Amino acid sequence: MKLLAVGLIALSTSACSFSFGLSALDDEEPKSTGAIAAKAVTPLSADLDGEDWRRAKAALAVALDPQGPGTQVSWDNPATTMKGTFTPVGAPFVKNDEICRSFSAHLSGPSASSLHGTACRPSGGEWTIQEVKPLKAQAKV
Repeated sequence: MKLLAVGLIALSTSACSFSFGLSALDDEEPKSTGAIAAKAVTPLSADLDGEDWRRAKAALAVALDPQGPGTQVSWDNPATTMKGTFTPVGAPFVKNDEICRSFSAHLSGPSASSLHGTACRPSGGEWTIQEVKPLKAQAKV
């Protein structure tokens, strides 16, 4: 170990130098640089990337607003061609000291899906999806 330290000092003070980042000393896995868009962690669809999910969350918050009219809200991301809608289903309700609301969601893009879910938020907080499942198809009579 002393020999390595002496060698590094000698290299750093000599006319020729060699440098490397401290990460070269780590034995850990390489870190992600973010050059490739990662898929978002979302209960809605594995097809959504981070920007899709950011846009979808904003639309969901508007659609579920307990003070709002409860109308359908759309979102889209031209960069990925993903888009969707959220429609509140029923009135807001209180559960575990949070405001909750059921919704239906329709997503289109590489794979289309229709979902039904419930989202809740603490007073003044952000909406979080509590449950989501595929919307059952209506039986044709």
